[in-house]
Amino acid sequence: MTQKTEKFDFKNAQGLNLSGRLELPKGKVKAYALFAHCFTCSKNILAASNISRSLSQKGIAVLRFDFTGLGNSEGDFENSGFSSNTEDLISAYDALKEKFRAPEILIGHSLGGAAVLKACQKLSPAKAVVTIGAPSDAAHIIHFFKDSLKEIEDKGKGRVNLGGKEFSITKSFVQDLKETTLLEGLSHEKKSFLIMHSPTDRYVGIEHAAHIFKALKHPKSFISLDDIDHLISKTSDAEYISSLISAWVSRYLESDNRIEKSRPSVNESEVKVVGREGHQYTHDVFSEKHEIIADEPKSLKGEDLGMNPMELLLSSLGACTAMTTKMYAARKNFDLKKVTVDLKHTEGNISKKIELDGDLTDEQRKRILEIAEKCPVNKILTNGIQTKSME
Repeated sequence: MTQKTEKFDFKNAQGLNLSGRLELPKGKVKAYALFAHCFTCSKNILAASNISRSLSQKGIAVLRFDFTGLGNSEGDFENSGFSSNTEDLISAYDALKEKFRAPEILIGHSLGGAAVLKACQKLSPAKAVVTIGAPSDAAHIIHFFKDSLKEIEDKGKGRVNLGGKEFSITKSFVQDLKETTLLEGLSHEKKSFLIMHSPTDRYVGIEHAAHIFKALKHPKSFISLDDIDHLISKTSDAEYISSLISAWVSRYLESDNRIEKSRPSVNESEVKVVGREGHQYTHDVFSEKHEIIADEPKSLKGEDLGMNPMELLLSSLGACTAMTTKMYAARKNFDLKKVTVDLKHTEGNISKKIELDGDLTDEQRKRILEIAEKCPVNKILTNGIQTKSME
């Protein structure tokens, strides 16, 4: 399955523009995921880009982005911190939910994994959490710049070299790391967790994976990454990790595949509306061969994952009107190229405007518009609907 990459920028809680890339499958999206990169890295580090692209080839759309002050995102790194990284993750979640749908999967690499563990406790709709080489406490990374701690303490900030680049680390940044507790509260989470870690990781020891795993309740899984290096610098290793994530996560997602497995039996000329477990107003609407999503807008406490009932009604009338006119024109050999139907609902009434595109005479246009009013849905709405309960 081929894929495409789109620019996906969004605002964080402070109004700063964060730079993101969305890896989209070319075919049907099975699920959406968020990827959080490692400490002082960017969305373009090999681990983030390779794993995201590999997952998109398996039908999972992945948003990777730069945290505040890193990569192409706005803001100053020295004014950020672990807590702001967590807030950035929540902002990314909200942005993806608003434009597409809420991400079901949260993936974090190294300190990004720690941020995912912290953020997931505020993102209850997410169903699956994956950490790769993550520390069990945020303060673990302080040892990377321990030689500068006295300067930071005395002067309020200091310059440190991390991965060949210089960064300014503030006293408040260090304090934020020390005060952050990752494992507290995780035992109450009802999500599914996958902990991935290499026993030969030189930057974050394997004992961190053990601490995280012990803090969680089932369902939880651990996969040893053998001799894979901490930064996952090999493309083949990234593909291996993504294949493991894809296989593991399929069991826990309310994805298209899972919906298909639990699809109700629907006869011809019949529709079934089934509410989604864990959702307030989201419903799957099934016909014999197809399905769509119905929902309410966010202003009415819905998740806005599909059209609301009135929009579905207008859609039904509009589609029926357009198709009826096209059928009639084809039967009469009229040159009707395109039909556009605009519908609006106000105060119990439906207004409808029909535009006909084609080389038509006035008489042909008049006749087509007359036929349009005879479409089956319009007849039912005009004559009234009688309903009865079925046992």
